[in-house]
Amino acid sequence: MSDSRLSTAPPTDRVRWQIFAVCVAVASLTILDLSKVNVGLPSIEESLGAGSSELQLIVAGYALAFGLALVPAGRLGDIHSRKLMFIIGLSTFTIASVLCAIAPDITSLLVARTMQGIAAGIQMPQVLGLLQQLFVGKERGRVFGIFGATIGVSTAIGPTLGGLLIAIGGPTDGWRLLFWMNVPLGILALGFAIRLLPATGRKTGARTELDLVGILLLGLATFSLMLPFVLTTGGPSDNPLRWLWLASFAATTAMFIGWERRYRRLGKSPVVQFSLFRESSYRNGLLVATAYFGALPALFLIATLYLQQGLGIEPVFAGMVGITFALAAAFTSWLGGRLVDRYGRLLVVAGLVSVIVGFVLVICAAILLPPDLSPWYMAAAMTVAGAGGGFVISPNQTLTLAQVPVAMAGVAGSMSQVGQRVGTAIGVAAGSSTFFATLYREEGQASSLSIYHDGFRNGALVSLGLVVVALTFALLDLRSRRLAATSAARVGASELGRAAA
Repeated sequence: MSDSRLSTAPPTDRVRWQIFAVCVAVASLTILDLSKVNVGLPSIEESLGAGSSELQLIVAGYALAFGLALVPAGRLGDIHSRKLMFIIGLSTFTIASVLCAIAPDITSLLVARTMQGIAAGIQMPQVLGLLQQLFVGKERGRVFGIFGATIGVSTAIGPTLGGLLIAIGGPTDGWRLLFWMNVPLGILALGFAIRLLPATGRKTGARTELDLVGILLLGLATFSLMLPFVLTTGGPSDNPLRWLWLASFAATTAMFIGWERRYRRLGKSPVVQFSLFRESSYRNGLLVATAYFGALPALFLIATLYLQQGLGIEPVFAGMVGITFALAAAFTSWLGGRLVDRYGRLLVVAGLVSVIVGFVLVICAAILLPPDLSPWYMAAAMTVAGAGGGFVISPNQTLTLAQVPVAMAGVAGSMSQVGQRVGTAIGVAAGSSTFFATLYREEGQASSLSIYHDGFRNGALVSLGLVVVALTFALLDLRSRRLAATSAARVGASELGRAAA
């Protein structure tokens, strides 16, 4: 497959940045739906009579559908047209948002929410592919810095925005505004996308086969891995047999690897280029992102539930606790995009250490301070975590995709996003189920506030553990980079010595 598929001359600098603005706006819209809906869960529960299982599916089910659509959509964008796939995804996302907003019952909402997740999964790899296609070198680092800042703000400010919309719409049906908000924004973005995005088409003779069997096997493996976590609520009705899906994950993963190797031996282009994983920067960056994106949404969800249900804070004020994270992350993401070429993986390591310190302070503020002071100090601690988080997202994205050819940008970005969505589903499920399991276990044994203290602490420790995992992979990558640099320096010195002799 050729690296060059632009059908016309490259866009001007001004147009490139306009395209970037459209891509970032649409990515923010999809990420907002991962976080803003969290604060609407109590409203949905009251309005539609949803139980803990349904509430879990609203959050983690979106991430599941998101993850399943990413790789085939990225592959189709690489082969045919990123613009076409972008428009399909955005149109579907807007329609699904309407269906969510008018859902008469919880089943209808879950179906529409799944459709929305699939649409988000179609859009996101096109965004990453277009950014890889239009920006190179140090400019790409700055672009991903701004992109990471925007994504960080979207993740953290979502609960505040959701709480404000619920305050406007009322506690019973205010959650519908969370989805109505997407409609005018989606239509506006669609108009700009049709006008600005570069048309792409395959060159004559380019290989364009689509590995349908590989896509199916990868989808089954991803589904089998995520489903048992999505079905984990922490309640007494959880079926232990759900973990048998992990055996299916192991089997389908083995089948997928075997098929992809055979497909490549036949001279065809597989859905995933395993050569990508030989690049330590890509492999380690993907693992860092998977663990980190498991930790962050889970902590925000647990914090929102704790503040609303445990401390009785209104949704809009509960969401505001995360604003400080958003502001700090926005600044350091922008700064990280400028510093990543100088400091590399060390910047990510420092960011993760700051996130760990911030999370520890959030836990202490929640469970050790009086209820009237707790939210204020949690917000202050979120600033520390957010400052570190900005140095994680955009620099890690830049380092992860640095060595990836443009022709594979869509599928490489898709695999990175699959890791993030798998991490989100697992993290949200593990954190929230730990939170609810603590509430169920301790119900009637202590005061209500004490129970929520324990629930938040236990759930937040899951998020903290995931950040430690991310830090471990970042340290491993830092070590491998330094060893490679030392080895390269020795080879260079040896060659200079032989030349001098």
